[in-house]
Amino acid sequence: MTRFVVVSGASGGGKSTLIAELAAQGLSTVPEPGRRIVAAALAGDGCGLPWQQPAEFARRAVALALQDWHAAHGLTAPVVFDRGLLDAVAAFEHETGALPPEAEGLGTRYDRQVWMAPPWPDLFHTDAERRHDQASALAEYRRLCAFLPRFGYEIRELPKLSVADRAALVRAAMT
Repeated sequence: MTRFVVVSGASGGGKSTLIAELAAQGLSTVPEPGRRIVAAALAGDGCGLPWQQPAEFARRAVALALQDWHAAHGLTAPVVFDRGLLDAVAAFEHETGALPPEAEGLGTRYDRQVWMAPPWPDLFHTDAERRHDQASALAEYRRLCAFLPRFGYEIRELPKLSVADRAALVRAAMT
């Protein structure tokens, strides 16, 4: 069975950089759904930007993350997800006050251990796809830390190390 590993945590905590490093080392990875949705919206589909339509954005993130999860079954094990369905469902609940139907079985879709990138002010920056501030990133991190254990996930915080050291830590835990 394919092991599905999730890297979650604060915006600007180094998740995507870590995922890129793991991909460069030959692991199968799945990029963050939210960033892909924002990039598509900014490129012209114009729908579901998180700062304009947060509930619609969360709904689209859930759908894309579920599509990614299904597609990952065809990838070589292990597969490392940047956020994935866990974060998308947490965002949906935050924006709507309810869990989407896709939350059913959420506790069994990924490895029990979720790697959490803590807030890291030295790495945080805004850009065209990330317009929220560090306070919002910290609030998101705290919501995820409360959300994940509800579905049986164990949080393992990524230490503030170099990307190579973080990648080695994640890889060692997957053996």
